[in-house]
Amino acid sequence: MAPSALNGVKVLDLTHHIAGPYCTKLLADFGAQVIKIERPGGDPARSMPPFCQDERHPEKSLPFLYLNTAKRSVTLNLKSDRGIHILRELAKDADILVENFSPRVMPSLGLDFPALRELNPALVMVSISNFGQTGSYRDYRATDMVEYALGGLMYIFGSYDREPLKHAFNQAQFKAGTNAASAALMALYHQRSTGQGQQVDVSIQESVASALRDVTSNFTYTGAVRRRQPNHSGDLTRLRAVSDGYILPNPGIAARVNWNTVVEFLEAPELDDDKFRTPSARLENAEELGEILDRLFLSKNKMDMFYRAHQKRFIYGVIDSLEEVMASPQNLAREGFVELDHPVAGTFRYPGAPFQLSETPWDGLHPAPTLGQHTREVFSQCLGYTEADLEELSGMGVI
Repeated sequence: MAPSALNGVKVLDLTHHIAGPYCTKLLADFGAQVIKIERPGGDPARSMPPFCQDERHPEKSLPFLYLNTAKRSVTLNLKSDRGIHILRELAKDADILVENFSPRVMPSLGLDFPALRELNPALVMVSISNFGQTGSYRDYRATDMVEYALGGLMYIFGSYDREPLKHAFNQAQFKAGTNAASAALMALYHQRSTGQGQQVDVSIQESVASALRDVTSNFTYTGAVRRRQPNHSGDLTRLRAVSDGYILPNPGIAARVNWNTVVEFLEAPELDDDKFRTPSARLENAEELGEILDRLFLSKNKMDMFYRAHQKRFIYGVIDSLEEVMASPQNLAREGFVELDHPVAGTFRYPGAPFQLSETPWDGLHPAPTLGQHTREVFSQCLGYTEADLEELSGMGVI
């Protein structure tokens, strides 16, 4: 097998929960040597549900198992002077250090970027926090929903006559983790070219705000504020119930240029009427059109409609359950989900490569480490510690 893209890159992972671990997961799955440094009790994500077999166990948290593939785990107490000394020793030959503490923590430990740069001028230090390392909000606490709300993205989600919505789960965290991994590799490229390290400052809230894209420029140049859109019953792109689920129709330009094409596709002669032939007529008769469409779609099968629509180059989508997503012929063809064996949790499936490289393939088929699994190995190989040294550190509560 060809070497992975990040083979030989050394990463110290001081992260916990989601955003930071996702950043380092992306690096580890493409070959970086990631040493996950956990407090003696472990990353708090080890207690995040759901759990394999519904058993609350530090080695069975499904989020943790997904977010920490291909890493090595060591335990290290950074509240002790000896623990800080060991981290500083590890940082001397690291390429990247990733942390997602609040901005006050690393300076309070004497581990801020200026201090670490003295040890290793080439070090790339990635700092992920709720609002970044600067600004009046920098020390505020936040949740994923707060970051969505303050990022402005939540304002434009949902129906205009209802309260704003956000995407499910922790999308702000994953967005920030993706940004952090991308920025780390850009800084690494600069390091390889110049020998100079730098600090990468990632704000989770800012990661959300940056996703506003054209909404921001539209407001800047026209003063227009995009709002959540109405979803009237005659809207041709409205989510519709079908006989076996839901489908998201979008006949696209055909509805504006050739209404007969839409009538033919839907097998709906009752729509061959001047009341529906133009966009303005459809809006004027939206309620009647909506009733007809609801009745028509309820008689359809979602996959039949999906395949027929794409034959006509309509942009139709089906609302798949997770079971259907994992069984999708498209996902199966691209190995979108893979099985992994974990020594404690057993065998489970999780998403495969987020993208594919032809020459330096993804190598994420290594399970998340058990707590402290590699402590002795890493400290012996990287720092030359003996068994007696390790026993002493264990007795002192450093590892």
